[in-house]
Amino acid sequence: MTHDLQRALNPKSVVVIGSKKADGYMWLRNYKTFTAGPLYSVQIDPNEIPGIEAMGVQNFTSLMDVPGEVDYVMVAVPRPVAPRVLADCAKKGVGGVALFTSGFAETGEAEGIKLQDQVLQIARDGGLALIGPNCMGLYNRRLGIRQSGDQGAGEAGDAGFISQSGTHAINFGLVGETHGIRVSTSVSIGNAIVLDVPDYIDYLADDAETKVIAMYIEGVKDGPRFVRSLRRAASMKPVVVWKGGTTDAGARATASHTGSLATSSAVFSAIVKQCGAIAADSLEDTIDVVKALLYAKPATGRGMGLMAMTGGQSVVITDAFVNAGLEVPRLSDASYEQLASFFNIIGGSYQNPLDMGGTIGFGGSADTLRKLFDILDADPNVDAIAMDMASSFLARMWASNPASFDGMLDTLSAHREKSPKPFVVILQPQHVEDAVVLARKRIQERGLAVFASFERGARALRRAIDYHRFRAGLD
Repeated sequence: MTHDLQRALNPKSVVVIGSKKADGYMWLRNYKTFTAGPLYSVQIDPNEIPGIEAMGVQNFTSLMDVPGEVDYVMVAVPRPVAPRVLADCAKKGVGGVALFTSGFAETGEAEGIKLQDQVLQIARDGGLALIGPNCMGLYNRRLGIRQSGDQGAGEAGDAGFISQSGTHAINFGLVGETHGIRVSTSVSIGNAIVLDVPDYIDYLADDAETKVIAMYIEGVKDGPRFVRSLRRAASMKPVVVWKGGTTDAGARATASHTGSLATSSAVFSAIVKQCGAIAADSLEDTIDVVKALLYAKPATGRGMGLMAMTGGQSVVITDAFVNAGLEVPRLSDASYEQLASFFNIIGGSYQNPLDMGGTIGFGGSADTLRKLFDILDADPNVDAIAMDMASSFLARMWASNPASFDGMLDTLSAHREKSPKPFVVILQPQHVEDAVVLARKRIQERGLAVFASFERGARALRRAIDYHRFRAGLD
């Protein structure tokens, strides 16, 4: 059965069933930022109701008494009660239900399997769009529906996320925001017994807010359907796939986590590549690739123009980008002629990479930096540009001359705006980690992709370029 997820994932009314004092009324607190319509509670325990009403939330003792249409329900009730509650949801005609309750087939025990079968049958008979069980449900940043009270609410994002892990769903939102990535719609799907990965892929592929889709999955139930959905989505927008359970031990862990049957890592990687999606292997990796896709302009060529502040960094940045599968070509003769007219070869070099510390100075000459960008922009051998912002020099500059740092940010931002080529910044923590965290935030606020190491920046950019080559029919 195909479900229309518009009501479930863009709700105008929300109900929490089973919120209780023992967990601090967690779900009601998570949803207090919901702005699109009413938030109600359903709780029959008289000892819990005063605490709910003290939060300013109207409580009912039956879902059937809640006024009007109900678009989204979070169910957090004891396992034996879940089938009866879901039957009420079907009778009420709700748009979608997230079942937080765990202890179903993922336990491997007979009772859990039996209850999951009951839940599945009720959902099927009632045409219920069921998320989970064993999940954290929906995070819609724009509407203020959150999986965790730590997640942001308000301004919409442009990265969609599908996750068989509630923790990874929450962390993608939290860690992503520290890297300039805001979520459009994120769904923690748990055991996914009714709605499965392809349902969410299809939804996010058609969602205008979502510019990039990322996911964490442990196993696939319907392989052919997954392939169809993944291929369709990747033909429309970038899709990043982080697969859990890639080792034998990890595969065993997936069975007890979400009851998933793990797929061979090699087979799965081949499927992802054939569909035109991008493989990732960790949360950090996923965020890096999403960042490159959102903030670096598209390119299909692999020639890098590299800029570093010292000779040693020039060597290491070259190795990192070449090892990632990119190229560091000789610049054009015209570029070398222009560089020779002003480049200071004492303490620098105008090969590719440009060892530019002696030329722009560690105070960061904006005029000279603009010249370097213009030369690399015009060079036909350069398809993308990466710049090392040596953090120790940056921290010194910021401390001694904040206006100079602001001027450098203005120069970098202006270059990104006018250049047709992708541009990434490398800012390594080194021994000035606190300063780097603040600097990274300010750089990201200018719309720049900034990475914590040469290797991370190179890998992320390479995979973004591979995706654009796939879309252009080059690979």
